[in-house]
Amino acid sequence: MTKVRVGIFGGAGYTGGELIRLLLRHNAAEIVFVQSRSQARKPVASIHQDMIGDTELHFEAQPVLDVHIVFLCLGHGESRPMLKELALPPHIKVIDLSADFRPSSSHSSSHPSSNPTDGFIYGLPEFNKEAIKSASKIANPGCFATALQLALLPAAQAGILGRVHTTGITGSTGAGQGLAATSHFSWRTNNIQPYKTLEHQHLAEVGYTLLQASPTNQPPEIDFVPWRGDFARGIFTTSVFDSVPDTDYAELYRTFYQPHPFTHVSSQMIDLKQVLGTNKCLLHIEQKNGRIVVHSAIDNLLKGASGQAIQNMNLLFGLPETEGLMLKATAF
Repeated sequence: MTKVRVGIFGGAGYTGGELIRLLLRHNAAEIVFVQSRSQARKPVASIHQDMIGDTELHFEAQPVLDVHIVFLCLGHGESRPMLKELALPPHIKVIDLSADFRPSSSHSSSHPSSNPTDGFIYGLPEFNKEAIKSASKIANPGCFATALQLALLPAAQAGILGRVHTTGITGSTGAGQGLAATSHFSWRTNNIQPYKTLEHQHLAEVGYTLLQASPTNQPPEIDFVPWRGDFARGIFTTSVFDSVPDTDYAELYRTFYQPHPFTHVSSQMIDLKQVLGTNKCLLHIEQKNGRIVVHSAIDNLLKGASGQAIQNMNLLFGLPETEGLMLKATAF
């Protein structure tokens, strides 16, 4: 079998490292190069030290593009100039894990299959699977955006999503590998803090998708308060909105996600450890006092980033959607 030849740009960070780990164990993919200007010529395992014995790859500064697909694991604002610099031939597919090509508020009324200015397809498989399969460029969703969209999509598509009040907490890896006061262990430990209240950048993506899903063509109203948490990885969100009488929301959600292998509705309360180390999103729904409460949990580095990117690659190349992603949760 001819394997998918893969190149990774920005391979020294968290998302790049997770991509390498997944692809080394992917039966249908081969890593051709891992680029990093800051770590050029160093062994990959000297930076991602858990990979000692797993790979002899070295970071490259200027790789030769003899590949089928490239992943861009660069900082926000770096992917757009990098693509201009590379001038990739059209047969090389692109999956960008930054925010550079994701939907913004200016695209809120655009068709869901494309970004009208850049030709990128928004890569949320649970909503845009058929468009992803025929795409050449994918904008991988953000981590909070993934958790929120999966918590709200079925209700939005049914036309029964009113104003939403949401809180969500994320681990320190969500801030990236660069040092910041709020990502230091001494600050994070025994501490939590809200940030970007009602103005988190991922709300543009969430609003874009939910608007396309809604039969009423009305933009959603979402009050979102994100929190920094005292843990390394994972996202847990809780969304509250008014219920519609005589609607079984749990059944609505199970039916919506039945065709999708990584999003599951649990009849019992969920917790973060159930999804850490996996590409799953777990949902739990409570229906009380005229309100719906939807809890959502993902691993921000996998379903919220690199795992979802591999899921999109599988769809692009006609591979089983779960290939390389049947991963084990930490559980305890």
